[in-house]
Amino acid sequence: MGDAYKRGARNLITDVAGLRVGNAQDDHIKTGTTVLVGDGPFTASVHVMGGAPGTKETDLLAPDKTVQEIDALVLSGGSAFGLDACSGVMDGLRAQGRGFPVGAMRIPIVPGAIIFDLINGGTKDWDENPYRALGRKALESASEHFTLGTAGAGTGAMAAMQKGGLGSASMVLPNGALVGALVVVNALGSVTTPGDRHFWAAPFEMEHEFGGTGPDPSGGHVTSESSRKEQAMMLRAAEGANTTIAIVATDADLTKTQCHRLAVTAHDGMARAIVPSHTPMDGDLVFGVATGNAQGVDNTTFREITAAGATCLSRAIARGVYEATAADGDLIPTYGAMNSD
Repeated sequence: MGDAYKRGARNLITDVAGLRVGNAQDDHIKTGTTVLVGDGPFTASVHVMGGAPGTKETDLLAPDKTVQEIDALVLSGGSAFGLDACSGVMDGLRAQGRGFPVGAMRIPIVPGAIIFDLINGGTKDWDENPYRALGRKALESASEHFTLGTAGAGTGAMAAMQKGGLGSASMVLPNGALVGALVVVNALGSVTTPGDRHFWAAPFEMEHEFGGTGPDPSGGHVTSESSRKEQAMMLRAAEGANTTIAIVATDADLTKTQCHRLAVTAHDGMARAIVPSHTPMDGDLVFGVATGNAQGVDNTTFREITAAGATCLSRAIARGVYEATAADGDLIPTYGAMNSD
């Protein structure tokens, strides 16, 4: 995007001032939860392009709905069980005195989305749903610094050809605005071209953040190879054990409607980094977040922010897979293990 664009100081979504991210995980189960929380409420919306989403409270984020600001967003493993992580985050925020005031009560507004990681080599032998506790633990660990790869909601994630993971990236625009992305990569599609070395997102890489291997010099690719993930899980693609869930955020003064369009446009970044994307059996979605004063920005500025959001998401997807680490019981290898030479 030119020399005037550069990575944020941390190259994380928390380069957007006022945002923090917390991770919690259970390596025995091979799952976890990731929370994005603001120092105060923030404007948010969402757009779903996958055919099989798992969500909580996302209807509130439609541009025509009354709620204008929320307290946190949750990305979690666990399929439908993982939606309970939102309850743990709500418990923690309520204890902090945060939430939407209704009379003498405060109700934290915490939408969330989940991935399917129930068949990944972990032991799913719990008697009590673990995700509520994981959600609260993730909230309590929230910081400007957090781990990528096999961490939080990315702990048990898998893409088609190698382990998935938690990814993030950021960008400073020429006008000084910050844009960042946070993503859990658990896709039906592949993040690498055939041969497992080159990332589809390679043209957007900044400063060798996911290995610097560059674009695939060959061409003519239509889709990825036969999925190792499907073979390892002994499932067909039609059984729907896939999803990439993401947050794209900015410190600009976006309205809720503009946050929705930010989320819509960011899906372009997902499609550039995962092939195929947005399938009927993926739950692909993106939350759009703004920490500004919700007054709105002009069309030129907004166009630059949305373009940066899509680029950040592409980079974050590749980073999530690049940073994944091996663990006992893994069903498929990491990118690093496949490219250790």
